[in-house]
Amino acid sequence: MTQPESTPDQAPSPASRHEAAGREDTFVAHAYPEQLVDLGEVRLNYATVGDPSLPPLLLIPGQTESWWGYESAMALLSEQFCCYAVDLRGQGRSSWTPGRYSLDNIGNDLVRFIDTVIGRPTLVGGLSSGGVLAAWLSAYARPGQIIAAVWEDPPLFSSELTPAYGPAMRQCIGPLWALYAKWLGDQWSIGDWEGLLRAAPSELPGWAAGLFGRGSNAATGPPQNLREYDPEWARAFWTGTVTANCDHARMIAADRVPVLFTHHFRMIDADTGNLIGAISDEQAKHVRRLVTESGQPCEYRSFPDKPHALHQADPQLYARTVGEWATSMLTSRVEGNHTGAIR
Repeated sequence: MTQPESTPDQAPSPASRHEAAGREDTFVAHAYPEQLVDLGEVRLNYATVGDPSLPPLLLIPGQTESWWGYESAMALLSEQFCCYAVDLRGQGRSSWTPGRYSLDNIGNDLVRFIDTVIGRPTLVGGLSSGGVLAAWLSAYARPGQIIAAVWEDPPLFSSELTPAYGPAMRQCIGPLWALYAKWLGDQWSIGDWEGLLRAAPSELPGWAAGLFGRGSNAATGPPQNLREYDPEWARAFWTGTVTANCDHARMIAADRVPVLFTHHFRMIDADTGNLIGAISDEQAKHVRRLVTESGQPCEYRSFPDKPHALHQADPQLYARTVGEWATSMLTSRVEGNHTGAIR
């Protein structure tokens, strides 16, 4: 189906170039200036706030989230950190890369971003799939690049097709990714938003259909975060290509830095055994065990009454939790005379 040129009330055109310059009508202004850095295959968009003399903190959004999901939290975190919030490839103003969405590719984008833009050892914090990428950096970044990591409600194990522990991706949020892939298509090549809305009640589990239906209608079109998102991300998760060559258990066991793991609302559906939430209690237990066995501390904070994106729903609590943990962790590093102190 041929799509018209993008406007604020329409899906992006598949004829648009994969760079943000071909999608300018998609975007809206935000509180902080945005910048692009050329990393070779991709150009990553980012915003930064905070005194450059403060410890750096790289913030990694979740799937369908652009950097500005952190906007409110950044205002609070900037009192303690120099914050860098990025758009991952395929999201926001960063390059779309057909056929190239995998944890390893996206993780290596962030390795190059740290080298090129931040230029010194950094803390990282990521939500959801961004939390999985924070775990990837904790294990696979260059030695000394990462000081410590915040894994905010990450779907570790639960975003794999065949996880080592607990429910798999298709037993939790996976049907939503299938819905996006089917009705929107890679690079919005289908773009049938009205069809997606009609199909959602029958193609999604009841709990997911209820959440998805809030604020979504044909008249207003897709929400802003989805307008900025390449739905091939969704297909990559549904088919498992995003986790190809990146086994979560092996990755977590390779962790090399202290971790703050926050765990939000979750429950197991009694009728189906499916997970409602990002990561089950059983899976969280194994994450903590694997990090501890790697020789690194893992502070676990449970917020069972908080939604998935804590940094959006309660930026004050998120900033306070991250700030207090970072202060304690950095103080311990100094007292323990660890190398690689943040400057």
